[in-house]
Amino acid sequence: MRKPYHEFSDQELIDKCRKEDKTAHEMLYKRFYAYAMAISLRYCINRDDALEAVNDAFIKLFKTIKTFDDNRLIKPWFRQIVVNTSIDNRRKNLKHAAVLDIEYADEAPADHQIISKISAEEILKLLAALPEMHRVVFNLYEIDGYTHEEIADMLEMPSSSSRVYLSRAKEKLRRLVKAHFYLNYERAI
Repeated sequence: MRKPYHEFSDQELIDKCRKEDKTAHEMLYKRFYAYAMAISLRYCINRDDALEAVNDAFIKLFKTIKTFDDNRLIKPWFRQIVVNTSIDNRRKNLKHAAVLDIEYADEAPADHQIISKISAEEILKLLAALPEMHRVVFNLYEIDGYTHEEIADMLEMPSSSSRVYLSRAKEKLRRLVKAHFYLNYERAI
């Protein structure tokens, strides 16, 4: 009796994909689609852009799967493809969004009690409220762990600009947390 495709390990699917097995391509796609969308949505303005980036990333994956090093894990390798593809798809719009805001004032840091009560969904909504360039740099640096130099190369900007965008993203997040959660928290006390 033949083993069903959904029971194959990642490596077994990769081996079958290398042999141009279309069912293995489909199973690998289904296995990593949600993972890829979750990553892409952090870099794209809307779901349609994210879907386009994910599909482009899968095309790149299947074109290069023969060169995949079996000593590596597929998820981190594919994550890199998704991030790069999402950024490539957004690069033109990011160049137009590179205007920096100049209205900044020092504010007290957010209360840690409030921050600990914010759900992951609420955090994602706050991130979505950031200006595009701030959100992209924040995601690349804080969530995906890229250096400012790597971000600068990806977004074709000086590394100092990456640092500025990150700093401003954090400041805007502090303001958003204060605006959205302090009032509700203070009323609940």
